[in-house]
Amino acid sequence: MEIGRHIDRLESVTDLREVVDICADLLTDWDIDAELTWSTGDEPHPRNGDDLLLLQTPDGHRSLLLRPHPDRPLDALAQSRLQWLGRHVERRLDRAEEMAHLRRTNQQLQDSESLLKALYAIAELSNSRRSLAELMAEMHAIIGRLIYAENIYFVVCDPDQPRVRYAYYVDALDPVLPDPEEWVELAAIEGSLTWHLLHGGRPMMGTVEDIESQLSAPLRPIGTLCSHWLGVPLLREGVVVGGLALQSYGEMRFREADRDLAVYVAQHLQPVLERHQTRAMLERRVIERTTALQEANAILRQQVLQRQRGEQLQAALFRIAELANLSDSLENIYPAIHRVIGGLLYARNFYIALLDQQEQILTFPYAVDEYASYHPARPHAYGLTESILKSGKARLFSRAQIEQMQEAGEIVYEGAIPLSWLGVPLASEHGVIGVLAVKSYRPEHSYDTRDQDLLTFVSYHIVNALQRKDSADSLRRAYANLEQRVTERTHALAMANRDLRLQIVERERIEQRLKHEALHDSLTGLPNRTFMLQRLEQALYRYRQDHDKMFAVLFVDLDRFKVINDSVGHLVGDDLLLQVGGRLRSGLKASDVVARLGGDEFAVLVEDIGGQRVAVDIAERLIDSLRTPFHLDGKEVFTSASIGIALPTPHYTRPEELLRDADTAMYRAKHEGKQRAAVFDERLRQEAMSLLDLENDLRRALARNEFVPVYQPLVNLQSGEIVGYEALLRWQHPERGLLLPRDFLQVAGENGTAEPIDWQIFEKVFADAAELTRCGRYVSINVSASNFLSPDLDKVLLALIAQYQIDTRSLRIEVTEGTLLENPPQVKQILDSLRQHGLVIALDDFGTGYSSLSYLQRYPISTLKIDGTFIAELTESGDQQNLSIIQAILAMARTLHMDVVAECIETEEQHRILQQLGCGYGQGFLFSRAQPLEHWLALDAAAAEAAGAIAASD
Repeated sequence: MEIGRHIDRLESVTDLREVVDICADLLTDWDIDAELTWSTGDEPHPRNGDDLLLLQTPDGHRSLLLRPHPDRPLDALAQSRLQWLGRHVERRLDRAEEMAHLRRTNQQLQDSESLLKALYAIAELSNSRRSLAELMAEMHAIIGRLIYAENIYFVVCDPDQPRVRYAYYVDALDPVLPDPEEWVELAAIEGSLTWHLLHGGRPMMGTVEDIESQLSAPLRPIGTLCSHWLGVPLLREGVVVGGLALQSYGEMRFREADRDLAVYVAQHLQPVLERHQTRAMLERRVIERTTALQEANAILRQQVLQRQRGEQLQAALFRIAELANLSDSLENIYPAIHRVIGGLLYARNFYIALLDQQEQILTFPYAVDEYASYHPARPHAYGLTESILKSGKARLFSRAQIEQMQEAGEIVYEGAIPLSWLGVPLASEHGVIGVLAVKSYRPEHSYDTRDQDLLTFVSYHIVNALQRKDSADSLRRAYANLEQRVTERTHALAMANRDLRLQIVERERIEQRLKHEALHDSLTGLPNRTFMLQRLEQALYRYRQDHDKMFAVLFVDLDRFKVINDSVGHLVGDDLLLQVGGRLRSGLKASDVVARLGGDEFAVLVEDIGGQRVAVDIAERLIDSLRTPFHLDGKEVFTSASIGIALPTPHYTRPEELLRDADTAMYRAKHEGKQRAAVFDERLRQEAMSLLDLENDLRRALARNEFVPVYQPLVNLQSGEIVGYEALLRWQHPERGLLLPRDFLQVAGENGTAEPIDWQIFEKVFADAAELTRCGRYVSINVSASNFLSPDLDKVLLALIAQYQIDTRSLRIEVTEGTLLENPPQVKQILDSLRQHGLVIALDDFGTGYSSLSYLQRYPISTLKIDGTFIAELTESGDQQNLSIIQAILAMARTLHMDVVAECIETEEQHRILQQLGCGYGQGFLFSRAQPLEHWLALDAAAAEAAGAIAASD
């Protein structure tokens, strides 16, 4: 029985190492004194000749040896039992190994299923309409089912600026969590784990010390220090757009499998987040478009509402008129009148009071009141109703007026006092016979003079009904006259109905006109951008179905239209646009579309063309049609057009792309000389992409501090001594090397980065100024016209100068002549302020602009810099007129006590002539090209060393 129990244990064992314990118990029961040894194959144990091998697997990885006690050898029965035991152990090990393999396989399947479920749940989130916070929380829950994620956060990068925001942040220990809507500058978290994750673009895992050992830059932890950290970047086409980070504060450590799983999950998370952001942006645009449409339709709805009110009032008056003529009893007339009035104004509390002239009794044949259910007849007294009867005029009272009249004893009012009370007399040809009144106990309902006029008008019809009932006999005797009146009233109703039908027709016409106006330009009557995009989308769809359905988009822009508009006026300019649209339309087929996109821009869609040559011919024909002069307001006006052509290719997916490329081609036509057509091709596409790349590089360069100053010396032409330096801008591009301003400054001015670049250079120049001005020299900076748009330019510059502790007398500000013409009062105020603080003002490129002695006297200018175009032509055998100009400038400067600097001196001949003319200072390649600060410091050091050597030798 004991042996059977051990065999049962052996059959049910799950851990292979338990086999040794079970076998040891069996040896004890069998009274066998031996030692069992279990080997896994990693560390094989030596065998002796007496060892008995109970089990050895075919692969040799596991074995079970029995080593008998040397004093007690095994007999035949023990050996038989041991052989039997070996067979049982072998079978059990095979089944246990198979079960272990099945469990591992099952666990792998469960892990794969969990991962697939998580990915499926993530994919479903892409179509979810939840908010970003709910989306992030759901992602947290999904990731938490795969990895330890008690502390997790998502970070999202701004594609346009160097900043991030923590879109989702859950942490058990951090006391202050970041706002998910707040953007954080990257500089504020520089050196943190998140910063290194976003800049490195690769997964990081481990303790803070482990991660720091892997980084080339120093690590600056922010927030509560975690014990273990795992972060993976979110990538889009190799570019980091965000990150996912997990933190552990306890004993839990992330594994390599967790990192690989997080990387895999992040690849599926990024498209979900991007689709959610794209959908949110699209929803915002839809809301903006919807708001604009609602505002555009608000006026129409208001007009329709007013017309409906008019129709409602007219219908109510018709109904009252019908009641007065068709009803047989006052019991039916009163409730019907109440319902009609209730449709026009608030009439929950309503009554009709009639006065018996003989008895002087006031009766209430019809009354509805939410605070009084019974209105008995009463003698003529001093109530509000009696005041209407006495005055014979409509009256409107508020609660304060009623209380004031009651306190003054003018009236006696019983019951609840309403907030607003309106009463009108029921006047007949014999006098006032009663009162029609409404009242309101609620603040949201009050009456005004409009309600008073309306109720007064209604009262006339009520009086007619009452008189008809009281004079039934008279009406029967005048039956014939009544029929005539009914005929006339019927005719009036028919006319009114006809007017209503005409109004309905007019409303339908207005709706059609609004639809037409929504898709057409109000000035020219041509289709607008919306209509053109619709037709372009249809043409693009047909082209995708059949590439033989070729079409072309022509982007037409008038040359010099602004000059015409400014010279002859906007009305004539509008007439010109109208006639241009007509000429464009007349030169095309009826099926082609001409649309005005705005201003002087038109778009043409020509379909079913043979190819590019046909499109170019059409464009040239349109250009020729515009060469004929236009007769506008008695004037003959000439204009021309530049046309860009875009043809469909399979890569186009949206009509806006065709318009954009046609616009790009149009600008190419203008650049090539205007009055011509240009076809958009791959070269233009590459230029557009290059321009976009340059704009992006400029923004990144600002963030990376890639703009550097170089310095060109200004030399005393007589002594050759360096008296100062002009700071010039260079871009240290990481791929293209050192770039000159002409390579990028125009683009910077167009995309708004020029002014930030200037201030970055100003700071670097001021930081270098202490070294450059040690020997009494000065440094000059160029301040562009865009900087002077800021009214506090002088304050900001002076604050920056004070920050770097620079003597203002060692600084000079260079401005161009064009700058002085931009907002002269503001420019003069800024320059006066800078001059008062010791800065010298120099006029750069003198002679190339609208030079005027008046602003030389008006502005605080101390130095004139002669433009290099005059110096380049300065030779002894050259143009004497050019020499005379330079002499005149020098003479004028001496008269005004100004210094003169000649720019772009490149030859000794130019140097010698300028010396002879008495020019004091100059700069140019003859003396030196612009060099960085280190060059001039080294040059000064060498000069000082040479001077020291000479002094020592003396």
